[in-house]
Amino acid sequence: MAETGIEERTEKVVSPVLESLGMEFVDVEFRREQTGWVLRLYIDKEGGITLDDCSRVGRELGTLLDIESYIDRSYSLEVSSPGLTRPLKKLKDFEKFIDHPAKIKLYSATNGKKSFLATIKGVDGDEINLDIDGEEKKIKISDIAKANLEFIQEG
Repeated sequence: MAETGIEERTEKVVSPVLESLGMEFVDVEFRREQTGWVLRLYIDKEGGITLDDCSRVGRELGTLLDIESYIDRSYSLEVSSPGLTRPLKKLKDFEKFIDHPAKIKLYSATNGKKSFLATIKGVDGDEINLDIDGEEKKIKISDIAKANLEFIQEG
C-alpha cells in the first residue's frame, strides 16, 4: 500500500479509538527514516497532551494496528503532540484557532504570493477568512497546500 493510502487508512482506523479516549486525531506521517519506517501519529485534546497520554495511546493503537495488518512492512509507531506549530488540515482546525496566526502555503500563487503569514478570522462554507497584512481575504481550503499555526513569541 502506498504511503498516502496507509496514512488515510490509519486516520480511519485510529480516529474512533482516539475519540473514545477524549482525544482528537491531528495528523499522521508514514515515512522512511534512517532507522527504518516510522508511523507517526499526532494527537491532541482539550488542555493538551501529556507523555502518559502518548504512551497509553501507543499501547492501545499498537495492538489495534497489528490486528488490522494493512501495513506490509515493519515500522515503529510514535505518538506525539502536534506541538506549537500544529498542522491545520480541516475546516474544524481553522475554526478552533480563530484569531491565531498561521503560515499558509497555497498550491498556486494569489496576488503574487504562494506562501504567507496570516491571522485566521473565520470559516465560511469551504473558505477560510484570513487577515493578510491588514487585508481580509477568503481562500478555499482546497487551494491550501499546507497550513500550520505560527508561534510568535511576545516581547
